[in-house]
Amino acid sequence: MTVRTRIAPSPTGDPHVGTAYIALFNQCFARAQGGKFVLRIEDTDQQRSTPESEQAILDSLRWLGLDWDEGPDVGGPHGPYRQSERGDVYKKYCDELVEKGHAFHCYRTADELEQLREELREAGRTALKPSDLALPEEEVEKRRAAGEPYVVRMNVPESGTCVVEDLLRGPIEIDWGQVDAQILLKSDGMPTYHLANVVDDHLMEITHVLRGEEWINSAPKHKLLYEYFGWDMPVLCHLPLLRNPDKTKLSKRKNPTSILYYQRAGFMPEALLNYLGRMGWSMPDESEKFSLDEMLEHFDIMRVSLGGPVFDVEKLSWLNGLWIRELEDEQLADRLQNWLLNRENLLKVLPHAKGRMETFGDFAPLASFLAAGQLPLTEASFSANKLELDEQKKLLQFALWRLEALRSWDKDSIFQSMKALSQAMEIKLKDFNAPLFVAISGTTASFSVMDAMVLLGPDLSRARLRQAVDVLGGAGKKVLKRWEKEYASLA
Repeated sequence: MTVRTRIAPSPTGDPHVGTAYIALFNQCFARAQGGKFVLRIEDTDQQRSTPESEQAILDSLRWLGLDWDEGPDVGGPHGPYRQSERGDVYKKYCDELVEKGHAFHCYRTADELEQLREELREAGRTALKPSDLALPEEEVEKRRAAGEPYVVRMNVPESGTCVVEDLLRGPIEIDWGQVDAQILLKSDGMPTYHLANVVDDHLMEITHVLRGEEWINSAPKHKLLYEYFGWDMPVLCHLPLLRNPDKTKLSKRKNPTSILYYQRAGFMPEALLNYLGRMGWSMPDESEKFSLDEMLEHFDIMRVSLGGPVFDVEKLSWLNGLWIRELEDEQLADRLQNWLLNRENLLKVLPHAKGRMETFGDFAPLASFLAAGQLPLTEASFSANKLELDEQKKLLQFALWRLEALRSWDKDSIFQSMKALSQAMEIKLKDFNAPLFVAISGTTASFSVMDAMVLLGPDLSRARLRQAVDVLGGAGKKVLKRWEKEYASLA
């Protein structure tokens, strides 16, 4: 048996707890069956993937205690394990599909596609079929001769039902009418998720795929590709999605989702992994606290519940407290020192703190915000600032969007980004920075907010900005849409 987990790096290097959740269940399932666990990097989107974001994800999974038998950092017999390094492989198999009539070159322009989709919506349909996309042969030849860009799309049935077998759910029926003529190879020559995963899973001898249930609707495309190639399809197992306490899909707007946030906020990796293990799964004796070794010993995939598991930070904090209280005092001292109270971190903070210190006793109050996860903020925390509270809330949301797009997290990049935004919003930099000070450090009397964000790191800094927006009343969907348009106009 060989199972695999896919990870798609993001430009912000933001390793998601959902990635760890899937990786944990893949590792447990593989080891429980005496099989191998393969980790693969899906970095075909070159705008989103960077070496730094890939490393952030690998480091965060290692911090949690997860490991894999094959992958980009450990090697293996089926490498390379980065999809960006396997382009020739995908083109070869894509060409084979075209030659056999299972795929076709699509020269439709973006404007034509938009018009087609509008016509489909008016007709009560959603999926673009090969017949919708077809052009007269002479038009195809004309565009080909002109060297116009094209994508490769797969042929899919116009009607009927596809039955996909799922390890946990049994047979799943999906109407082919809902399935697009999927793009397999983009105009830049890079594959989409669908082609790359089918080809890689076959070549890497993957026998089982555990992934999130959001991929169920893609399963017919994958099943059809296996049939086109004449390959055996791996066993599919779609795990339930992690949910916010209000049952919506887990998102960073409502919950901190970055593994690095929990690391920086002082959670124990054992506790976070323990909590992820409880997401839709339970020990035979229903115990809530268990180690990875204990989970491996008792793991049975059939104990996974299909109800949407709720990721509740308060529950995680309670569980983390259990783990902390079981540490010996010397162990806890070592953990605290390794986490934050080490010489390296101290030397980063002192240049910013010592100018405000008159006694050693001044240090802890000045730097205390660096040792917290979320701050005890209220609306009153922002009331002394010059801008109205609603204006501060919008400013913080715009700053968050700008910082989420930042590729380099250093003082100069942060400062230039915030300065440009303050100018675009026509707000004096002093007034612009005031709510940032409060959101990041809890007060405007702290040292430079740009320095503070560097010390906190991107994940904790962004989480505090989200918290500040919520403290000021949050923003509903209509308000966010209006703000998004305004924000886009500033760019």
